[in-house]
Order: sequence, then structure tokens, then C-alpha cells
Amino acid sequence: MMHRIDPLLQSWPLFDVAASRAIEQAALAARPAHSLMRNAGEAVARLALAIAPHAQTIWVAAGPGNNGGDGLEAAMHLQQAGKQVAVTLHGDPKQLPADAADALARAQAAGVRITSGVNAERGSEELVVDALLGLGASRPPQGEIAAAIERIAQARGEVLAVDIPSGLHPATGQPLGRQAVIATHTLALLSLKPGLYTAAGRDHAGEVWLATLSVEAPARQATAMLAGGPAVARQAARTHAQHKGSFGDVHVVGGAPSMTGAALLAARAALAAGAGRVYVNLLDGGSLTHDIVRPELMFRPDWWQSGAETLAKGCVLCGCGGGEAVREALPALLVHASRLVLDADALNAIAADNTLQQQLAARQDRGQASILTPHPLEAARLMASTTHGIQADRLGAARALADRYRCVVVLKSSGSIIASPGAVSHVNPTGNASLATAGTGDVLGGWLAGLWAGARDELSSTAHEAAVRAVFQHGLAAETRPVPAAHALRAADLIERLYRLD
Repeated sequence: MMHRIDPLLQSWPLFDVAASRAIEQAALAARPAHSLMRNAGEAVARLALAIAPHAQTIWVAAGPGNNGGDGLEAAMHLQQAGKQVAVTLHGDPKQLPADAADALARAQAAGVRITSGVNAERGSEELVVDALLGLGASRPPQGEIAAAIERIAQARGEVLAVDIPSGLHPATGQPLGRQAVIATHTLALLSLKPGLYTAAGRDHAGEVWLATLSVEAPARQATAMLAGGPAVARQAARTHAQHKGSFGDVHVVGGAPSMTGAALLAARAALAAGAGRVYVNLLDGGSLTHDIVRPELMFRPDWWQSGAETLAKGCVLCGCGGGEAVREALPALLVHASRLVLDADALNAIAADNTLQQQLAARQDRGQASILTPHPLEAARLMASTTHGIQADRLGAARALADRYRCVVVLKSSGSIIASPGAVSHVNPTGNASLATAGTGDVLGGWLAGLWAGARDELSSTAHEAAVRAVFQHGLAAETRPVPAAHALRAADLIERLYRLD
């Protein structure tokens, strides 16, 4: 069975290299020799014909392993479908694994033209099938493989990657070296890999499809989940008997001198998300008493200095444009707020203060829930690491952050990761580069706080669920009536798109 992966319809389990290998080995043990690869090759050919039905010339770039065998099988079927197929085999035919050797023999018997190396004409075909490297790739492509990837980059037609774009790490989504295939479509075999959806994965994978090959991957063994489904994408319906008190309060603490805009954006987003009441505690000495754009917002100077009972009510978002002033407010909020979203300058303050770190980690024992929303640099500061170290393994970094600070972590950037201690992490599939603009992170913090404020279930579960929903919807809003690729989506406009999500 083949699926086009549409996160609006459902969530999907993701499996790293070890888990995918286990699924593959179990499937191989339960089937006759060569049958799994034959099914895979047929699936590749069917998708190739579907995405490029009018293509007459097809180049299959086949590597020295079983990924290359899948390509050889596909070449045979495409040849039988009347296409002009040329295969370049990058490896010693005598050293092919048994299944790939069988596929080579079948392709030769079908009359497929098979050569070694890549000449200058390769890449001019109307469709290219990338079957160079699969799950086993762990080092930068070299030699013929690297040359083939460079030639694929010049392709003028569709590029279909088999299982994973060659040169992309299947678990981390990071290119293994300088060369990595940029596909228009990727057909994952047996299981979806996390690397297709985080870091550079979405830029390289294009539209993702899954061929299960009639093998049921055990979801309980999933490395992570791809967020999705109607419950995540849409707002819950309101009943007639509900009132503003049913949807909770949000308190935004931030907006140091010259940065009040960040706090206002967050507060407006919380209001748009459906919070019953939204209060703004600016840290600039009280320059504003109201918001002329959203007069529904209520300003509360020095609210963070209230008593413990007051600070424990509602959901607190702290950090948006907080500057150095946020340091003074953090101790009280860390001790007393029952639901606390920490962003931007609040995260930087915590990263620089061991006492604040200990207070954050202690919240879970008191039944208080926390959500951190760092971008990679902020995450690096919190982990005393580097941005490169965080991005090299985003899933691992998000889990490590969640475990260290005992809270929900939203590690932002392409393919944002939502991680919680002891829970399966989620990878977010929505959004685009138009979000790379000032203020969109403040909007996410406010939208998340607004959704979470209205959740009335057990705190630790709703924190993770609210984060998954908020990040998914935040990205989805950027995909609605997308702005031109060269333009940024203005944060205030993003709030209006979120408000109008169906």
C-alpha cells in the first residue's frame, strides 16, 4: 500500500535507523527470498509513473547496496512500461548484496541499458530516480556517488528519491557532507524516517510518500511521531454554555524598554488563540496603559510582584522582549506559576544562572508544568553546547533538554521538535521559510499560552498536547495563502492568519 503523507489527515510514526532496520529484518525473515526488494522496486516504478506520467526518458542512479537494488527493480518495471530507461550502476556488480544481484539480473534480462559512471549527458532525462544511498549511509558521499549526486542536482525533470535522498542522514535530517540530493519526491520504504522532516530534511525530501510493502510497522516502537490529524490542526468547538472564564487567563510578562512590541504580539496571539482574558505586564516601567489595536488586552504593571495565590492562576508567558529586566521576575514565577511558558530572554537568563535552572527543574515535583520554546542558539546556551551540536541531532537535543529541565521543550526551526520526559517526541511538519522574521516566535509563544490556558485536564499531558497543537497551527498558518518566497511573513499578519484557520 502506498500513502501520500498528508499531516492534515493523520499523525504518522517515525523510525530511526535502528528501528527501521528491525522492521526490515522482520519483514525479510517472513518472506521468500528477494520478494521484499521486488515489491519495493515495483512501488518505486508505480510512483515514478504517477508523478511523471509523460516522461519518456528516465535515469536510474543505482548505488552499490540494496537501495541500488530497489532502483534496478524499478528500472525493469519502467522498461516494461515502455519507457527509455538508462541505469548507471555505481559499484562492483560482483559485490552486490544477494537481493540487489537478483535485481541486476532481472533488469539485464528485461533489456535495461546499464552502464557504470556518469557521463555529461546524465541529468537531461525527464525523470531521475535516486537509488544511490539508503539507510546504511553514515559518511559523506565520495567518488562516483558524489559525482552522481552533483549530476542529479542539474536534472531538469522530477527527481524521485528511494527511501531517503542520497547524502541525507535518515535520522537527523542533516546532509552527511557537501553533496546531498534535493528531490521533488521521496518514497519512503516500510517506514518513515525522522530525517525527512527536520533540519534540512524538508528541503531535500520534497513531497513524501510511504510504501508499506504490506508490512505493518509497530507504532509502539516508533522513535517519534509526525504531528498531524484534524484534532491537532483545528480548534475545538465551543459550546453555548461556555463563557470567558471557561478558557482561562494568560499573563504576558515581557517587553523591556524598546521591546514592548514583542510582548504585545504575544498577548494579541494569546487573545486570538481563545484565551478568556489576557493581561500584559510590561517590564519597561509602564509606558503603555492600553493597546489601541487590541483594546481587549488588560495591562497590569508589576503583576509579577503579586502574591503566590495570584501568580498561580492562569497561564504565564514570560520572556518576550524581556531583556535584562526579566531576570528579576523569574524567581517568583518559577516558584509560583502553575503553567509557565518560557521564551527568548527568559531562556537566556536561565541559561546564565544555576539557581534559576534548579528552580525550573524543581517545578515538576510540585505539580507545576513548564514549556520552553528555544531556537537552536537558545537551546545551545541552556545545554552549554553549540548551535552546531544542537542541530546535528535535533531529536536527541530536544529530549536531553526536556530531561534536564523536566519540562516540555519546543526546539524551534525547520521540523520543530516537541519533547517531554518519558514521552514520545513529536516532529512538526508544517511551516515554511516565511516564518523566518522578527516576532513570529513571540506569536508562537502567545498562541501556545492561549491554547494551553483553555485546557482543563492534567497539567503534564496538556502541556505536551498544547505545544504540539500550537506549533502545528503556527506553521499551518504560514502555508495558508503563502507569501512569495522572497518575502517574510509579518508577525502581526501571522496572528490574523492563525485567527482565521478553519
